[in-house]
Amino acid sequence: MEKTNAVTALAALAQDNRLDVFRLLVQAGPDGMAAGAIAEALDLAPNTLTFHFDRLRMAGLATVRREGRSMIYAARFETMNDLIEFLTENCCDGAFCVPAAACKPARKRNKVPA
Repeated sequence: MEKTNAVTALAALAQDNRLDVFRLLVQAGPDGMAAGAIAEALDLAPNTLTFHFDRLRMAGLATVRREGRSMIYAARFETMNDLIEFLTENCCDGAFCVPAAACKPARKRNKVPA
């Protein structure tokens, strides 16, 4: 990750609501969440949330797709992992150091009815 991309990502996360949105998207996994569900979960107005989504998308931290009438937002785990790698690149002055492992979310399994 280039330094300018890291600064953009960190700037996008340096706001309470956006950080909450991103953490919720990470928790939701690769399937993402509908904008309305995010607004409800975080008690944010939809028009405010649109602004925050745009900032996360511009920083490469989130994606959006349409499903019917819903907009589904998801975290970009690759960008998140690149940012973590950038921040820990020279960790512990080259000594063996294991910062948090890269996140590779498991796909949610569809439950088979018994």
